[in-house]
Amino acid sequence: MTGGDAYKQKLLTDDALDAAISAYLADPSAPAIIEIGDKRLDVAAAVLANAYSTEVLAREGVTGPQRRHAVKTAILLAPVG
Repeated sequence: MTGGDAYKQKLLTDDALDAAISAYLADPSAPAIIEIGDKRLDVAAAVLANAYSTEVLAREGVTGPQRRHAVKTAILLAPVG
C-alpha cells in the first residue's frame, strides 16, 4: 500500500497529511512520521526516495505551494510499511 492508497481509503486524512507536510517543511531534519493504522511512513525517507521531490526542494526560488506539493507527492507515492 502507498500513501496514496491510504489516502483514497480514508486511512490518511487531509489533516494528518497537512500536518506531516508542515512538520517536514518546518524542519526536514526532525522526524516526521505518519501513522496509518499499525504502519508508519517516514516523510523524510519518502522525500529522499522521490527524485521529483528532491529536485524541486533543492531548487532556488521555489514557492511555498510548490514545496508543499513536492512533499505531498512524495508521501502519496511512498510505500507504507
